[in-house]
Amino acid sequence: MPSSLPPLAEVLDSMRVVAIPTRTRFRGVTVREAAIFDAPAGPSEFSPFTEYDDAEAASWLAAALDYGWTAQPAPRLDRVEVNATVPAVAPDEVARILDRFPGCRTAKVKVAERGQVLADDVARVRRVRELMGPDARVRVDANTGWSVAEAVTALTALAEFELEYAEQPCVSVPELADVRDRLRAAGAQVRIAADESVRKASDPLAVARAGAADLLIIKAQPLGGVARALGIVREANLPVVVSSALDTSVGISMGAHLAAALPEGMLAGACGLGTVALLADDVTDTPLVPVEGVIPVGRPALSEASLTRTAASPERTAWWVERVTRCYALLAAEAA
Repeated sequence: MPSSLPPLAEVLDSMRVVAIPTRTRFRGVTVREAAIFDAPAGPSEFSPFTEYDDAEAASWLAAALDYGWTAQPAPRLDRVEVNATVPAVAPDEVARILDRFPGCRTAKVKVAERGQVLADDVARVRRVRELMGPDARVRVDANTGWSVAEAVTALTALAEFELEYAEQPCVSVPELADVRDRLRAAGAQVRIAADESVRKASDPLAVARAGAADLLIIKAQPLGGVARALGIVREANLPVVVSSALDTSVGISMGAHLAAALPEGMLAGACGLGTVALLADDVTDTPLVPVEGVIPVGRPALSEASLTRTAASPERTAWWVERVTRCYALLAAEAA
């Protein structure tokens, strides 16, 4: 967050709200809404999911204000390798999804989708492995969808596909530690990555102190911005993968900047920053979609035509204005 908040009137005056359809249903989302700021330091984004309360969303606004109104840590890289992201689709849809991620040699596959069963996950992951070949890296992400017993059963079944890691199989830090210990005892070679236990936690370092994960999934917006996320990475002292939350190219650029600014040796593989490929439109004429498996580090220029084409309805725009105003008040009270 900036050392001093920019005036709320300036923030709101710079804001445009967009509503962009997704190409495939993703975590229940079929239209992605976001507030885009044409800010002094460059375009910035505020896009917590609509169900998040103000206390959680305020950290996302802190990140947007920091990225749009302050200088950022210097990046070490000029491009970042990214993974393909495969939603919880049927196996016969996997090839179509992977085609949107040209050159990517890592895939993150969504599992534990509500209304589906383990056989659906196995079939989906098997198809990804078949299409990408034995040398590709395959990850799964359960988004806290399993109990400990379900996670051990599922990951034991999925281990045959030589998973790079399993992301957030359960909700709590003790559950992650339990799953990790049980898998090791069973001889299943599946590493555990923590996502929600970092970005949704009051103490994002708790998972590292508990030894509950082998690596961390770091997202710039939920953690309050690039600088704060870098601080957490240094304190946790675990390998990390930088990811996103189905952002527009503006939000993705924030994540790419974070990945490019990580201390040497901390980046654990391809980043989850290729998800613009899952959106049906964008706010720029130069979207940050993967080319040969990488995206560039840098802010894309906003396109007036794109912002107009994807503009949210007046009712949804008013909803976001009110949300930004409430979250700004929380940040101002914290800074006082």
